Amino acid sequence: MTSRFDDTTVVEAENVVERAGPLNGGQARASSMLRKVLPWATKGGLAILDQGLISGSNFLIGIFLARWLRPSQYGAYALGFSVFLLLTFLYQSLLLEPMAVFSGAAYRKSLRGYLGALLWIHLSLTAVGTVVLGTATIVSFKWGAANDLPGALLGVTLASPCILLFWLARRAYYMKLEPGQAVVGAAIYCVSVVSGLFVVYHEGWLSPFSAFVLMAIGALITSVYLLLHIRGSLSSEPGPNLKETWNRHWDYGRWALATAAMTWIPYYMYYPLLTAFRGLVEAAQLRALMNLALPLEQTFTALACLFLPYAARVHGETGAASVGFLTRRIALLYIGGGAIYWIILIPMKAPMFHLLYGGKYMEVTFLLPYVAAETILWSAAFGPTIVLRAMESPASVFYARCAASVLSLLVGVPLTFAYGLWGCVLGIVLANAAALVFSVYLLRKKVAVGPSALAEAEAS
Repeated sequence: MTSRFDDTTVVEAENVVERAGPLNGGQARASSMLRKVLPWATKGGLAILDQGLISGSNFLIGIFLARWLRPSQYGAYALGFSVFLLLTFLYQSLLLEPMAVFSGAAYRKSLRGYLGALLWIHLSLTAVGTVVLGTATIVSFKWGAANDLPGALLGVTLASPCILLFWLARRAYYMKLEPGQAVVGAAIYCVSVVSGLFVVYHEGWLSPFSAFVLMAIGALITSVYLLLHIRGSLSSEPGPNLKETWNRHWDYGRWALATAAMTWIPYYMYYPLLTAFRGLVEAAQLRALMNLALPLEQTFTALACLFLPYAARVHGETGAASVGFLTRRIALLYIGGGAIYWIILIPMKAPMFHLLYGGKYMEVTFLLPYVAAETILWSAAFGPTIVLRAMESPASVFYARCAASVLSLLVGVPLTFAYGLWGCVLGIVLANAAALVFSVYLLRKKVAVGPSALAEAEAS
């Protein structure tokens, strides 16, 4: 199952057109445009389906675990997953994001060798992550209380290399702009993990540890299938050596790496904080609240992948004159979408929690409007941050994230210590507000500096 249109398909289409008779100018142009657009529309649809299957499986796993696990167990799972997300941010910055760039340019004629170098980098990065997580697991087993946290950390330690390999294997098909096979892999992973979760639950084996092990098994099986399938179809010219590949990835990804670390602090540091200050149950309550925001966040993140190249093109063609227009249009679209989502969801918060969680976590439904506020602020920040990235200023995005992180450390930590979950949610709202304000400020500053710098360059 691939999205590539081979030469036979094109020839057959041309024969159909010829049998239909001569076309006038408008029909010919429309036919030519259709032939160009259709393959890309198909590929885009497959890419969205691929992401939807992965996001959907993660959402279902989170909901089922919230229903079936005790709150303290679900809190251990939420804490373990927040640690895993920190590792994924680092992996995305140093491996997957640079891979998307270099596979389409510098290494497009030597993809097999490039993928081989990436697999070695994967082994190195995940080996370091395994050592760190394994050490944390041992410490938790030795000094932790008799709860499910050590098992959750052990599960994350085992699952992380397998899940990240699965992500790399899926991305390998995007190097060839053929997401169809990645969809097959995503479907295999989704069906195997979700069905396995039902089996484990009905056998009475469900725990945070077993949930992560299921993810590891599903990811490993799917990774082997995907890598074996793609191996013979990649261009085989001599590829870059490991040192060259790592140096290029590091040069590209270091700003993204710093930004990823600053992104984790104001959003995911609260799971270990709540666990330390109030226990695993409040960490579970936070996760139950944030599950409701996941569909919106994942949709907006996927849309950003489309808006970024568009914003870069518009800015490249029109310069600073387009900045305000682009920022307002993107921000209003995101704010409007977020507002509609929460206007529909908040009046149904009680029955929604009852439906999703089987009557659990009803005591925190009153906090959902505050979660809505923080996600709308987060959504609004997409406008300036997308434009800043389009202006090739990732440092500005990093500084905005730094502002949110500093505020979280200075204000969010004391609020969480004093008020528990309520203080945590308030801290996230304030962090998102800070990120939005600083993003707008840095964008305006960059636009103001840009013309003067250009004038000085022309004068010299």
